[in-house]
Amino acid sequence: MVVERTFDLLERFRERFIEKDDVLCGKLNGEWVRYSARDYNGYSHNFSYGLLEKGIKRGDRIITISNNRPEWNFADMGISMAGAVHVPIFTSLSISDYQYIIAHCEAAMIFVADRKMFKTVSPAIAMSGRDIPVYSFDDIEGIPGWKEIIEAGKASAEKHRAEVESIKSSIKPDDFASLIYTSGTTGRSKGVMLTHRNMVSNFLAAASVFKLSPEDKYLSILPLCHVGGRLGNYQTQFSGSSIYYAENMGTIAANMAEIKPDGFDAVPRVLEKFYDVIISKGNKLTGMKKKLFFCAVNLGLRYQPFGENGWLYEMKLKIADKLIFSKWRQALGNRVRIVGCGGASLQPRLEKVFWAAGIKIINMYGLTETSPIITINRTEKGMVKLGSVGMTIEGVELKIADDGEILCKGPNVTPGYYRDPELTSQAFDGEGWFHTGDIGHIEDGKFLMVTDRKKEIFKLSNGKFIAPQVIENIFKESPAIDQIMVIGEHEKFASALISPNFKYFDDWKKANLISFENNEELVKNRKVQEYFNSEIERINSRLSTPERISRFRLVQEEWTPATGELSPTLKLRRQFIQDKYRSLIAQVYAK
Repeated sequence: MVVERTFDLLERFRERFIEKDDVLCGKLNGEWVRYSARDYNGYSHNFSYGLLEKGIKRGDRIITISNNRPEWNFADMGISMAGAVHVPIFTSLSISDYQYIIAHCEAAMIFVADRKMFKTVSPAIAMSGRDIPVYSFDDIEGIPGWKEIIEAGKASAEKHRAEVESIKSSIKPDDFASLIYTSGTTGRSKGVMLTHRNMVSNFLAAASVFKLSPEDKYLSILPLCHVGGRLGNYQTQFSGSSIYYAENMGTIAANMAEIKPDGFDAVPRVLEKFYDVIISKGNKLTGMKKKLFFCAVNLGLRYQPFGENGWLYEMKLKIADKLIFSKWRQALGNRVRIVGCGGASLQPRLEKVFWAAGIKIINMYGLTETSPIITINRTEKGMVKLGSVGMTIEGVELKIADDGEILCKGPNVTPGYYRDPELTSQAFDGEGWFHTGDIGHIEDGKFLMVTDRKKEIFKLSNGKFIAPQVIENIFKESPAIDQIMVIGEHEKFASALISPNFKYFDDWKKANLISFENNEELVKNRKVQEYFNSEIERINSRLSTPERISRFRLVQEEWTPATGELSPTLKLRRQFIQDKYRSLIAQVYAK
């Protein structure tokens, strides 16, 4: 079976994995509900018939606003087979964001996860001034559910079966399949159009890298509305592996213990949290156990693959693995061997230490506009360079512009932005190269190193350029720092706003015999301030003079997508933070 359109995956399941009984798995009332390949095929086709019965026409835009769950896939495949356009949206947006997207894409139908999401989205629908039918994936009294679409499809199957098959046959690889609104770290979200070819070419390339098998289990963590989560979802289905959807960010550890996955997907923030938890447990050890733990960590931080550090290092690593790293794997279910990571800059130290622990982090790079992968590290010798984002995937071309911007061409690149030809023309040059907006360079003739966002690089008043992401990643190596934003455009020196790792200070205050009742008292505490001064001074010694943080301010808030400082993909929303802490920044640079 040749896969050219996303829904061709269903036929592949029918041909190769029809007997598989745990293709898609999600939690319901505390129990795992498993859907077979037959279930997947049946529900998806009935969904497509039901959409036609409800009046959906080819080209209509259908929105889903939901957590990860098997039902999302039935909707996704059903929408595509009916010739409609799937518009998956994050669950953490504001009412005004929902209102804009609903109006901009002219939604014909909306599916929400649950009652809470329905209440959030309802005002946005009302403000759109349009009568848009809304269905829920959860059973909600008084609101039609997704099963109503399924039942309508079953009842009208004979009526619509031939029509759906005709629509499927007429859909070409380059047809518009999905509209994804970028999370946006500044300004209004952009609607990125993706074709079947865009997404299929990307997940086929990813599948050849991950090499999952039908016997493998994969824990889906990244939201399916995120292009990276969707890529992982499709490539795992192509491989015939079982997909288990994590309930939420707080249940990841428990879900891993239950299903014992062979792999999972993540953004760097998730791996940072894993690492912080592991280190905090190490700090609670005493005596020889603590010494051995941190000897293993320090060994891992120097890791290079394929025995590049020599036989003595490899011998020490085997000992560290038996005593320490084996317990890390056990905490992740004891089977995890591969992790797909993208969406933001990954700290090289995390990549090294997880590889040392036998958990291969497959670092990759791309954007929503590139479906998303442009480059990816492999696991074979000569095809991976830790600290880089890997080599280009099959069919994709890459070059570095004179100003350092990363440009690319390939079957993965969007045809443009929805209803915005001006923005589309700005993204492509006369030779057809897509301009990513990121700065980078090539090492060893093939490995891409991404340094920063072009628009985020700023200049000090002395003319020196500052790449904030690079500096922020270095400072986040401190266990005391949860988030940091480097500032200083047009100023004499660089400074920073820091959101501390508040959990870290729960143990720290006991060890230092001090107390504070809340975050406000913590950031004002003299000893805490002194500790941060020493941390800043320690890390500054690794930086050039212009890059050093001369002043900083601690904030009492934890930065999250819910509070607005982070995007749904956990990137800093710099303009929001600048506006929120305008008075604090003014204090930093007061004469």
